[in-house]
Amino acid sequence: MAAAGVGQQWVLVEMVQAFYEAPAYHLILEGILILWIIRLLFSKTYKLQERSDLTLKEKEELIEEWQPEPLVPPVPKDHPALNYNIVSGPPTHIITVNGKECINFASFNFLGLLNNEKVKSAAQASLKKYGVGTCGPRGFYGTFDVHLELEERLAKFMRTEEAIIYSYGFATIASAIPAYSKRGDIVFVDEAACFAIQKGLQASRSNIKLFKHNDMADLERLLKEQETEDQKNPRKARVTRRFIVVEGLYMNTGDICPLPELIKLKYKYKVRIFLEESLSFGVLGAHGRGITEHFGINIDDIDLISANMENSLASIGGFCCGRSFIIDHQRLSGQGYCFSASLPPLLAAAAIEALNIMEDNPDIFQTLQAKCERIHKALQGISGLKVVGESFSPALHLQLKESCGSRENDVKLLKRVVDYCMNNGIALTQARYLEKEEKCLPPPSIRVVITVEQTEQELDKAASLLKEAAQSVLN
Repeated sequence: MAAAGVGQQWVLVEMVQAFYEAPAYHLILEGILILWIIRLLFSKTYKLQERSDLTLKEKEELIEEWQPEPLVPPVPKDHPALNYNIVSGPPTHIITVNGKECINFASFNFLGLLNNEKVKSAAQASLKKYGVGTCGPRGFYGTFDVHLELEERLAKFMRTEEAIIYSYGFATIASAIPAYSKRGDIVFVDEAACFAIQKGLQASRSNIKLFKHNDMADLERLLKEQETEDQKNPRKARVTRRFIVVEGLYMNTGDICPLPELIKLKYKYKVRIFLEESLSFGVLGAHGRGITEHFGINIDDIDLISANMENSLASIGGFCCGRSFIIDHQRLSGQGYCFSASLPPLLAAAAIEALNIMEDNPDIFQTLQAKCERIHKALQGISGLKVVGESFSPALHLQLKESCGSRENDVKLLKRVVDYCMNNGIALTQARYLEKEEKCLPPPSIRVVITVEQTEQELDKAASLLKEAAQSVLN
């Protein structure tokens, strides 16, 4: 015990001696640190703000003065979305709009199958057998035998291994893109891509690179830049997927994509191609198989083809087709497929019958193209308007040659042209866009839709009336 006490005293003496021998700056620094620690221990972490209790009257005045943020921005009462035209009866090539009978140049009923008796009979027979809807997604008792038959028929028609159907056309490509392209992947997309593609890209959270519309030189420039970036970080490049997303016939322009050049770029830079064919399916090619048949390209060169069934097939929904391992992935990852109620059987039956008609009457596609070329030629030279789109596209755009100075004034001027035609028995429509959400907002335009049901006399009448309307309104 005594030895321990002596040891402790000796340590204390050494500490005191070390204290005296330490440099002055060292002691000052330690003293400051000790004071700072004491301050932190005893000071409050925050200061209470001084407050004064408000009287009841003052509180009521503040509540009356407060204006909440509006849930939605104000919309003028004359906005087109709030003043839509009302259709009575089927929108066939003769349509009744707001009680007035017109020749229909607005609906995408390209092959005239919407009111076809065979298609309606197939739908009615299915309605009696299955009922109205399905009330369940495909994975939860929403898969009917007619769905499997339609998928098999579509795959056979498109000459691919497999097909998958969706119950909503817009959701088809919007679900397909994020099923494959994820965060960190790279997507090269045409700046004129339709809104459904834009929403799919947004949902994918991928790195989006826009190239100028149908400009293959600009696309190759972006591909070369990406190739250079990949060389700097080859480890990252090995796990990064790259896609090119284009449309067969562009909804916003009526232009055809240069698919042969895209195929060359695909193999040169090792990227995948997703092709949206809602406007070209049932239109291009000797048998209506779309742009691959139009150019004579092997369909296996395209990684994924998507199209809706709401145009040529005159039904509802959409489909994707390609190799089996690609399509099967959508059955697990396509949100529109996994979580939406499946396509009503009567619409699937209608689509099957529409396919039967397309296969039995291949001349229908040549008839449609001839009528497209006829009106495209007839619309040339309209005062103040220019035709935008291919001569064989069933959806053309008429744009102002010169703007009035603002988009709002341009839209109003084109609306007067549409109204003039409507009052004289021709139903047209303006192309509509969500202006604040479009990546590259197209200029205002009048959309002219051609179908096989329109006669040569009706096509000539529409072209003549548009010239008359332009002369009356624009001049």
